[in-house]
Amino acid sequence: MPKLLSRDDLPTLDVVPDSTGRRAARPPKPGAIVLFDGERALLRALGTDRKSIELGRDSLAAVGVMDGRVSRRHAECSWVDGTWRVRDGGSRNGTWVDGERVTTSVVAGPSAIVRVGDTLVWLVPDVVPHEVSPVRLEGRVAVGATFGAVLQQVALAAAGRVLHVQGPSGAGKELVARAFHEKSRVARGPFVAINCAAIPEGVAERVLFGAKKGSFSGAHADAVGHLQEADGGTLFLDEIAELDLAVQGKLLRALEAGEIIPLGASRPVTIDVRFCSATHGDLRRAVADKTFREDLYFRVARPAVEIPPLAGRREEIPILVEREVRALGAAPHASLVEACLVRPWPGNVRELLTEVAAAARGARALGEQLVHAADLAPGAGLAMPPPRSTPTAGSRPRVKAELPAREVIEEALRRHQGRVATAARDLAIHRNQLRRWLEANDVDPGAFGEG
Repeated sequence: MPKLLSRDDLPTLDVVPDSTGRRAARPPKPGAIVLFDGERALLRALGTDRKSIELGRDSLAAVGVMDGRVSRRHAECSWVDGTWRVRDGGSRNGTWVDGERVTTSVVAGPSAIVRVGDTLVWLVPDVVPHEVSPVRLEGRVAVGATFGAVLQQVALAAAGRVLHVQGPSGAGKELVARAFHEKSRVARGPFVAINCAAIPEGVAERVLFGAKKGSFSGAHADAVGHLQEADGGTLFLDEIAELDLAVQGKLLRALEAGEIIPLGASRPVTIDVRFCSATHGDLRRAVADKTFREDLYFRVARPAVEIPPLAGRREEIPILVEREVRALGAAPHASLVEACLVRPWPGNVRELLTEVAAAARGARALGEQLVHAADLAPGAGLAMPPPRSTPTAGSRPRVKAELPAREVIEEALRRHQGRVATAARDLAIHRNQLRRWLEANDVDPGAFGEG
């Protein structure tokens, strides 16, 4: 059976002034939050005395949840020594913890999803942040207490000119970049978002800095670069670590001097641009690997915010699932929402929305109104499988990936129209390693397409 997500990391304690005016740590307040009432997503905290919470018809009705499949005394949840223990109270329809049925009792960890009837309850080590922060929708992303705390940091950083965002793919980095722009003094100016990994090989300089007429073959007119387009506003460079080293040097000058030199120009152009960069990995590792300039790192890496993966923002999942399903003319069953809550979703919000929409379409094609967990694809939201082969015990790990056969490399270049960086990612090797192979074998990537 695939491994499901069963617990979250303990949150950082909030700090509040004590009686002397000094900042003191607020002790966490363990509690339970109703996330789904069988028909719709919600966020309602259940009271707790820090010892136990009874989940039953009366306690749920007290927060407006009327679930006929819940017994009067359905289950008891106790907080003991930093972990939740869940005991079924002899319920008629059973109790589930993180997708597994509880026969008598189970130790659930500091965070767990409990299903009683068609109601989903989230046990958390600290309920206070969720009591004061409702979940709201921002485009295709939901913002709850966890993501909201990140946006508060962004609002503070907006007084400056630079912000770096780190987080996994699909977690909402562009939303953070837009918040950085909209909270700044240049909110009325342009916001230009560029995915550096998608820039064709060899054209990053003219794409970013522009070019003068006649500066290269086919340049029949002056071309404005993205930095000039962002003048008076904010430039968002997603996957900034994918930029070539030579282009990184020119970007550093733009940051430090506030001017650029378009390709083929003899004089610099003054710009006033705020920079937001993003990576899905550790930018320091790229510096250590000599693929990212150290001097540029110290200009763009601070201040920084980190976006937690979707699995660390469970409060957002039910409302995203409900919105996506209802947009396709169906309704979510409790089993679907439960499955989405306990899976790790390595592709984050992007993967969740794609898989839920596919499940809803599949259910509707069968004439079903309710979308169940069984409608999800078998691997939806689950961790990627391990590599086919793993090093044997005592063997030395390989420092560099072995290059594929020539025909495999050429096919990847053809598939990505000669874009070396993109082809290298497809081949699971470093782009510099592929470049060295091209030079050694006298292969022109331009022969496989543009760039």
